[in-house]
Amino acid sequence: MLRRVRYGEPIVVVTGLPRSGTSMMMQMLEAGGVAPITDGVRGADESNPRGYYEFERVKDLESTTEWEWLTGARGRAVKIIAFLVRFLPQGFNYKVVFMHRSLDEILVSQTKMLERLGEPNDTSDARMKTLYVDHVARAKSFLAYRPCFDVLHVQYHEILADGPGHALKLNRFLGGRLDTAAMTAVVDPTLHRNRDGSMR
Repeated sequence: MLRRVRYGEPIVVVTGLPRSGTSMMMQMLEAGGVAPITDGVRGADESNPRGYYEFERVKDLESTTEWEWLTGARGRAVKIIAFLVRFLPQGFNYKVVFMHRSLDEILVSQTKMLERLGEPNDTSDARMKTLYVDHVARAKSFLAYRPCFDVLHVQYHEILADGPGHALKLNRFLGGRLDTAAMTAVVDPTLHRNRDGSMR
């Protein structure tokens, strides 16, 4: 409570590895009543037909000390990959929703997305697994030991299996004012094609 009085309403951060369900979570939060921070630079495509919910300025977190956009993010949701959360400044309150998904599915999904974009995939799956495990470990450690972060860990598969239950959990975590029915309606297991990681 004292942190909220001092630093203002929390910023809702959706994080995880690429292709871990972060876009779906942003959709759920938006449906529930949490306004997203996005810029529309990256539009929807076959890999993410409902959009990526990205904000380009997030990519500068590692190298910038200009945080004015975070002031405007209070009470809203922003997507930040796991690698970058450790660069968030401590002068804010954060409610962090950390998405988790099978690394094998993530790698399959990422490979298919790169193929659709016609981009090379020069890093082996073994190397990417090592990097991703490190990113998640660093992010979890950073979030666990700083009082500005309150974290809810969410499993992608479990949301698909029980959308209503997870909508209730998110609602409790974020203060109890969200539209849980609208959040549940966003969850679409058909986007998890063949259980092979083909969609985010």
